[in-house]
Amino acid sequence: MKSRINHIVRKTKETEVSISINLDGNGKISVKTGLPFLDHLVISFAKHATFDLKLNAVSKDGINHHLVEDTAIALGNVIDESLGNRSGIVRFGYASIPMDESLAEASLDLVRRQYHKIELSIIRNQIEGISKEDLEHFFRSLAQSLNICMHVSVKYGENDHHKIEAAIKAIAVALRNAASQDKKQKGMPSTKGVM
Repeated sequence: MKSRINHIVRKTKETEVSISINLDGNGKISVKTGLPFLDHLVISFAKHATFDLKLNAVSKDGINHHLVEDTAIALGNVIDESLGNRSGIVRFGYASIPMDESLAEASLDLVRRQYHKIELSIIRNQIEGISKEDLEHFFRSLAQSLNICMHVSVKYGENDHHKIEAAIKAIAVALRNAASQDKKQKGMPSTKGVM
């Protein structure tokens, strides 16, 4: 399998996001976005996916929505590009992750056909300084830019922070499994011969 190390910079009039990633890393992580809960989510994601990740995001306009959205887009793009043609991977991943009283499940197919269904079951309008709609948008933007089929569902829970954290960890563990090298099946994991 080829090296899956990549670096991208996403520059807009609203933000600048720089990301370096190694999909086959050991969880060496540095994340700075200026939003502590966003940092926490991205760090949790990289840690449980076992990626090496360095991410720096800067807001140019001071609007949280743009920073949250562009961080998710850049993160999804760098992973998508790092997966290459997706030959030699397991392709499918599933995880059921608890966070205290909350439980989230994620099912992924790394086929290059974008689809997502995400149910986070958030109640409060704001969690740790980020609006409910921006958190939901983070997950949708990540799914779209990953260019995969993703189903995520918070099955139950009472604490919205726990729900969000369980969901991001479920995606991370499912992605780690789906993106791992398949030692049994060689080549493209598809009857079509392409992903």
